Amino acid sequence: MARATVVHQLHDLGVAAWFGGTLANAVALNPAAARAGESRDVGAVANAGWDRWTPVNAVAIGAHLAGSVGLLQHDLGRMTAQKGVGQMALTKTALTAGALGLTAYSRALGKKVSEHQAVPAVDGTTPAPSTPPDVAAAQKKLAALQWAIPVVTGAIVAISSYASEQYRPEEVKKGMIQRVRS
Repeated sequence: MARATVVHQLHDLGVAAWFGGTLANAVALNPAAARAGESRDVGAVANAGWDRWTPVNAVAIGAHLAGSVGLLQHDLGRMTAQKGVGQMALTKTALTAGALGLTAYSRALGKKVSEHQAVPAVDGTTPAPSTPPDVAAAQKKLAALQWAIPVVTGAIVAISSYASEQYRPEEVKKGMIQRVRS
């Protein structure tokens, strides 16, 4: 298998898992935790789910980053020769940096919540009246972050899909002609 194919696969599978896992947890795990029964059980279920996802997410992010570095190395020539490729790479890099920052902040907040293990909660990101104030503050921030991360990683997926189309010979030719004209 060609190195370019492997780096594309690492890049694409990594960001797909990063996007899909965080979206699934926001859509399913956090609300489903509310069905655990007592409010302390709700927090325990949500924490257990997110704690199980964290190492998988770390591998997904690592695969995406390894693939991204490989793609940047592979596409250096295209970035200068084919119009639009450099800007697309810069946009994806900025989005990736943003997603990394959001994910790191989310994990730091998640650790604060998880340290309390059976913290009272209404659902995965909604504090109960008896939730300790510092944990409640973290949960409120996590309520927004659970959606922000899939939005940003979803944008990376969309741009990556578009970028893959730019490898088609007719697109490379068109991009090179546009670069020469400008």
